[in-house]
Amino acid sequence: MRPERANLENIRKGQYEGLKKEIESDLNRKPDFGPSNLPKAGATVIGAREPLVAFNVYLTTDDVSIAKKIAKAVRQSSGGLRYVKGLGLLVDGRAQVSMNLTNFRETPIARVVEFIRREAGRYGVGIHHSELVGLIPQEALVDAAVWYTQLDGFSEEQILESRLFSSPSARSSTTQPVTFIEQLAAPTPTPGGGSAGAYAGAMGAGLVAMVSGITMGKKKYADVEAEMQAIRVVAENLRKELTQAVDDDASSFEVLMATFRLPKETDEQKSARNSAIIKATLNAAHVPLHVASDAVKVMELAIKCARHGILSAISDSMSAFAMSRAALTAAGYNVRININSLEDKSVGDKMLAELVELEFEADKLELEIQAVMKERGGI
Repeated sequence: MRPERANLENIRKGQYEGLKKEIESDLNRKPDFGPSNLPKAGATVIGAREPLVAFNVYLTTDDVSIAKKIAKAVRQSSGGLRYVKGLGLLVDGRAQVSMNLTNFRETPIARVVEFIRREAGRYGVGIHHSELVGLIPQEALVDAAVWYTQLDGFSEEQILESRLFSSPSARSSTTQPVTFIEQLAAPTPTPGGGSAGAYAGAMGAGLVAMVSGITMGKKKYADVEAEMQAIRVVAENLRKELTQAVDDDASSFEVLMATFRLPKETDEQKSARNSAIIKATLNAAHVPLHVASDAVKVMELAIKCARHGILSAISDSMSAFAMSRAALTAAGYNVRININSLEDKSVGDKMLAELVELEFEADKLELEIQAVMKERGGI
């Protein structure tokens, strides 16, 4: 994805008229994925982002000019807080700072509120009340509560409802790495190599998010700020996908094993059992194939971080690449062993072909990052 396309507003700028021709000839209008032509039905723009929080702050004044000044100070587009969009309005006779918070993890609600409180004080007014429009992730409210109460060493496990309603699998996915390693070492079929590969990929994505994150905000790297922001968002999404794949891989194997225990006394049962085994086997191969695809995406991001990210973390970018390469290797073996177990291996030909393409791409990317490490890192 191009960094300038991270903001959906940039893509939607302009008129639809003429797009059908432009998309075929103008490189700036070509889609990131899919064919460069539009069907009769028209065009669809799909945006992937963190949960949006629609949040309004009302001031103790009816002077809308103050709200507009505060909105200008707080929104990112005019030099304010990152991931904040805002404008000043007059609502029900009271000045309001209306905002969309596009990434509450990077710019928490408490930080936004305190920023507005300080700005309002400059004009001799205060905050009357705030307003939430629509839904909000619980995590955002918990973060605000932790900030205002100054809870040191707080863990989400201390929230009663989280403990009561979280499943064992959900808890295991959020525990510390040592817990997963202990599960991996246990004398049980799952988690196995596929889950380990997904975990390695998640660590690679985590390192990419870290490198892009510490590059952001540095004056020396101001020219790559937008690129690093986009990389961090994509890396975080990949980290979540790969983390989920840890459990998905184990689950798919357990389902596959269950199909072998299906009854096979009658011809009908045998047919149903064989069909279930094939379907479960293909699914067990699909999960690591998706991991392999995500791993290559992490490699691409790692190269961008190595090339443009903060120089002091270039080894972390290489480590991210190495972890994702290991994820691809582990995933590849799991795809092949599942396909190889099928009586009719041709049903997996398409998946194997996709895997080969990913491995070929990874080989090229490895040569590329090695050149970057030698040129920019001197190693």
